[in-house]
Amino acid sequence: MLRLALSAVLLSLLLAAAGCGGSEDVAPTAETVGGAAPADTTGPADTSGDTMGDTGVETTGETTGGATGDAEQGKQIFEEQGCGGCHTLSAAGSSGNVGPNLDDAKPSADKVVERVTNGKGAMPSFKDQLDEQEIQDVAAFVSSSAGQ
Repeated sequence: MLRLALSAVLLSLLLAAAGCGGSEDVAPTAETVGGAAPADTTGPADTSGDTMGDTGVETTGETTGGATGDAEQGKQIFEEQGCGGCHTLSAAGSSGNVGPNLDDAKPSADKVVERVTNGKGAMPSFKDQLDEQEIQDVAAFVSSSAGQ
């Protein structure tokens, strides 16, 4: 009986550690995004003065601004890069829950370009994986389709 109880406690601890990533901060790289992502995306508070908050995506509802990309190409890139593994975006048929829900956040194209290029928190930078036009394409897709 004691052995069974200890086994149950040990199994619970192992599952909890595996599910939450332990106490270390996890920052996936662009090469690792595409499968299951870590559940813990909390990070330091944003003190930069922008409207991004801890989620890393602007939540003003603004969906215009600066995208000079091709939204159809952006959808393909969004899917190929595994963005849906972290983000919910109905237009992409994705329901990731690690990163911000893009349908709710409705980020501007400029904000998408900035985040895809530079990353923030658990969001990796894709500037070494995507060229500038591809980033513009993703921004056009996300900003024009978020919330629809």
